[in-house]
Amino acid sequence: MDRGNAVLQVRNLRTEFATRRGIVPAVDGVSFEVFEGKVTGLVGESGCGKSVTALSILGLVTSPPGRVARGEILFEGRDLARMTPREMGAFRGRDLSMIFQEPMTSLNPVKTVGNQVGEPLRVHLGLSAREARRRAEEMLDLVGIPEPQLRYGAFPHQLSGGLRQRVMIAMALICSPKLLVADEPTTALDVTIQAQVLDLMMGLKNRLGTAIVLITHDLGVVAETCDDVYVMYAGHIVEQGDVYRLFERPGHPYTQGLLRCVPDASKPGRRGPLASIEGAVPLLTALPPGCRFAPRCPWAQELCHRQIPDLVAVGEGHLVRCWRAEEGGKP
Repeated sequence: MDRGNAVLQVRNLRTEFATRRGIVPAVDGVSFEVFEGKVTGLVGESGCGKSVTALSILGLVTSPPGRVARGEILFEGRDLARMTPREMGAFRGRDLSMIFQEPMTSLNPVKTVGNQVGEPLRVHLGLSAREARRRAEEMLDLVGIPEPQLRYGAFPHQLSGGLRQRVMIAMALICSPKLLVADEPTTALDVTIQAQVLDLMMGLKNRLGTAIVLITHDLGVVAETCDDVYVMYAGHIVEQGDVYRLFERPGHPYTQGLLRCVPDASKPGRRGPLASIEGAVPLLTALPPGCRFAPRCPWAQELCHRQIPDLVAVGEGHLVRCWRAEEGGKP
């Protein structure tokens, strides 16, 4: 199936951190593609490597102790992993942008929101202060902030959480980037504001043609917004495929466990505790020798504890990292 043009190609990415206990591979051999005008989801529990993957793409991994040790991050054919900080600074904010998880810690508390939204226009496009203000007010209006001329002069603490997140979106989109990385953009918001922010992102994606990498642990959000899904666990991609195939026929025991944890709205009268995945994501300083999910997997066999499986095709574009992949992840 023709997916169109790939804006981003991540190949065999390994990002590691130096610790007192040795080198920790937070992202280990991750590969994926993001296509024009599509939403690609990175899914998994906290500690699986999703945010480190995003920071690696944007060149924001703090070094030391972190570094991109191996792999390619190809943005329209140019390897971001090989760029100098100055070259990366010219790309970041113009061609690719990021929405961070917590806007209150990402916005500068002593600058007005208008100046922060307009700054990329002055830095990357060389606009005058007057023109940058005009464009910034237009963008604040576009993302649904009421009275944008008045809000332009407000400071972050004077806005609600929902409005601050809209400011972050305005900042990220002000230069019409080709790729937007959104790291848990709705986690800190209430349900009503979450829906508004997601609708806003999808509307702007359709209007501007921006490709989006959506990092989340919320499978409901994934089902509603994503075209392609990559499931991460302990630094590995354990399953990938288009959203319909992955939800209809999840092939990895971890993906199956995540889906069982989602409440079934079609059965409101059903009682009993929610399903859960026993155990926890392993410490990256003490990874198991075989499949990283094996200690938590109800169907693990002896081979699973000895050797890491490869990604295996179980359908068109549907890959699963499991020794029982052809059996649907279980005997």
